[in-house]
Amino acid sequence: MFVDQVTIKVSGGRGGHGCVSFRREKYVPKGGPDGGDGGHGGSVIIEARHGVNSLVALANRNSIRGDKGIGGMGYGRHGKCADDITVYVPPGTILIDTATGLTMKDLADDGDSVVVAKGGRGGRGNTRFKSSTNQAPRQATQGSDGERKTLRLELKVIADVGVIGKPNAGKSTLLSRLSSARPEIANYPFTTKFPNLGQVMIDLDNSFIMADIPGLIEGASEGVGLGHDFLKHIERAGILVHLVEPTPMDQTDPVENYRSIRNELERYNVKLKDRPEILVCTKSELPGQDEVVKALAEATGEQVHSISAVTGDGLKPLVHHIATTLQGYKSCQ
Repeated sequence: MFVDQVTIKVSGGRGGHGCVSFRREKYVPKGGPDGGDGGHGGSVIIEARHGVNSLVALANRNSIRGDKGIGGMGYGRHGKCADDITVYVPPGTILIDTATGLTMKDLADDGDSVVVAKGGRGGRGNTRFKSSTNQAPRQATQGSDGERKTLRLELKVIADVGVIGKPNAGKSTLLSRLSSARPEIANYPFTTKFPNLGQVMIDLDNSFIMADIPGLIEGASEGVGLGHDFLKHIERAGILVHLVEPTPMDQTDPVENYRSIRNELERYNVKLKDRPEILVCTKSELPGQDEVVKALAEATGEQVHSISAVTGDGLKPLVHHIATTLQGYKSCQ
C-alpha cells in the first residue's frame, strides 16, 4: 500500500514535577532541602531514512505523543528524562504546520531530521530555591507541557529519473526491465496507481534511481483524475524520460499526445519546461513505429529513441543516454 499524504497530531511529553523534600538524618540537624528536579519530557523527531518508501505506517495513527519525564525525589535525586521518539519517513517528505500553512522542514535527503514537538521541561525541586534568606524553601515547580502541533506530511518521490507518458505507454514495463522493481503490469490504462521506484545499474560502481510516474491525462494540471497527486512527484525527479506509445488504444495521434503531456507539465509548474527530457518511442516490435519516430523527431527537433521493453531492443543505448544526461544535469546543480 502506498500512502503519500497523512495528517497527524504530535505532542511532546510533559516534564516531571519538582520535589519538595528535606533531609531527615539522625546526626544531621537542620539538614535542609534535598528535593530533586523533574526529568524533561520526550520530544518527537521525524527523520528521513532510505528504505522507507511510503507514509503507510502513519496512515492509521491519529497522534504521536512523547513520554512523560519522571518526577524528582528526595535525597537530591533528579527524575529521569524521557527518551525521544523518532518517526521514520521516506526522503522527500515535506512537513507542513496546518495551523499556519508554513513548511516546517523539507526532509529531502537521507538522515535529514527535525524536532517537530519538543518535550516539556522538568520542574525544579525545592533545592533550587535555597538561599541565605530562605533556607527551608517549601516551593517547587511543576513540569511544563510539551509542544503540540498538527502536521500534514506530503511525500514527493525523489528520483534521479522520472518516467512519464500517457497511460499504457509502457512505463512500468520499462522499469521492470531496467531494475529489480516489480510494478503491476497489465494491458489496460491506469494499471499504476502510485509511483514505483527502482535502482538501475549502469556498471558495478554506478547506478541511478528511476521512478515510474503514473499515467497523466489531459487536464491533470487542473486536478482532473488524480492529476495533482501524480504531478507533484515529477517535481522531485532529476531528468525526465518521456515515453510515447506509437499505436495508442484510443487511436489518438502520438505527436499530439506528447504535446498534451508537455502542456500539462508546464501548466502545473513552469520550471518543468526546462527540465532535461529524453524522448522515447516504445513498442518497436509493432509495425509502423518507425514512422512515428520520424514524426516525433521532426515535430520536436530532438533525438528520439526507439525501444522495446518486451524484446530489449534499444535499452542499452537508452540507459547510456540517461546516464550521460543525468551526469550533466547533476554537475549543473
